[in-house]
Amino acid sequence: MEWAADEKVSQFCTWDTYTCKDQALDFIKNIAIPHPWLRVICINKKAIGTVSVTPNSGCFDSCRAELGYVLAYKYWGKGIVTKAVKIVVSNIFQEWPNLERLEALVDIDNKGSQRVLEKAGFLKGVY
Repeated sequence: MEWAADEKVSQFCTWDTYTCKDQALDFIKNIAIPHPWLRVICINKKAIGTVSVTPNSGCFDSCRAELGYVLAYKYWGKGIVTKAVKIVVSNIFQEWPNLERLEALVDIDNKGSQRVLEKAGFLKGVY
């Protein structure tokens, strides 16, 4: 709930700010657990965010996947997500040998997230 209930965090996400514990439990049960590749970012055994890789489907897109991440606001600017993204990038291509391209979509106003990707070696493109 620390990040899901925070409007500073959810403003750049595809989901609305959570307003109750049941929404978080529903996310865990119906999205996090069945997700093909989602990891929790923890500090001192406390969940402070997530990082995920979602494979594309279809005969032309199956070699591509999308990176996503979210982090509680009070941990922004500390290099935590950058480190998590670098770990994912260094491992995901071995875990998924069919993967040729890892992409991330970022809101144009989310400068911090853009910087995370740049520091992790992603190249900026406009599509």
